[in-house]
Amino acid sequence: MQRHRRCWWKQLGLEIIAAITFYTCIPISINNLEFQRVAYWSPLIGLIIGGILGLVDLGLHLIGMPVLTSSALIVSFWILLTGGLHLDGVIDAADGLAVQDPQRRLEVMVDSATGAFGAMAAIALLLIKTVALADLHSSHWLGLITVCGWGRWGQQIAIALYPYLKPAGKGKFHSSAITSYRDLVPGLILMLSLSAISVLVDKSLLKLALFTVIGGSAIAYLTAAWFARQLGGHTGDTYGAVVEWTEALLLCVLTVVG
Repeated sequence: MQRHRRCWWKQLGLEIIAAITFYTCIPISINNLEFQRVAYWSPLIGLIIGGILGLVDLGLHLIGMPVLTSSALIVSFWILLTGGLHLDGVIDAADGLAVQDPQRRLEVMVDSATGAFGAMAAIALLLIKTVALADLHSSHWLGLITVCGWGRWGQQIAIALYPYLKPAGKGKFHSSAITSYRDLVPGLILMLSLSAISVLVDKSLLKLALFTVIGGSAIAYLTAAWFARQLGGHTGDTYGAVVEWTEALLLCVLTVVG
């Protein structure tokens, strides 16, 4: 029994390490990792990414850097930390959706060349994130952690509720990790727990926590649904686009209370 327990925890740890390796550029030198279940852990990885960004933001604040400058640096580091994985999806999805013929959209999204609409979408997204983060006058750490978590829960919604449109691709194996509504529950509990803990630590964060939960869950669902309606389902590119646009839009919502 004890040996079985050790093996279970070892497997759990390897799955989380695989998810960190897949979704970030954090250097981890472990060979033969399996990536089939990385999507299951994506909200947790979002919290890790947000936590790192929050620490960097705190450091920039302590040295007295102006808010707008630090926000631009945080967004730039955000891209570096994730390797632009999801931002690439924003660009490809925008290029594909710009095509009037629905039958050709997937073909355009496969093309690695960046089109005008993809470039404009990326610029708009980064501008929104930078300005919204600058306008989030308090609790930057909580805002960064929560938007990263809810963004990746939105990806889980896209995987669970809508078909994958390609016979193969970089996002195809995600469907084996998220197969039903039940697989959305752990990520949702994780995000609700984060908000509950933040309120227990500081009761003045109650309003921000409520906006985060309501806004985060709604935006995550609606963003995943919007892309699915445009294409009839999802691809690896739209998974990334859901993450990025959920993060950006939720940051905008949080500026109202944060």
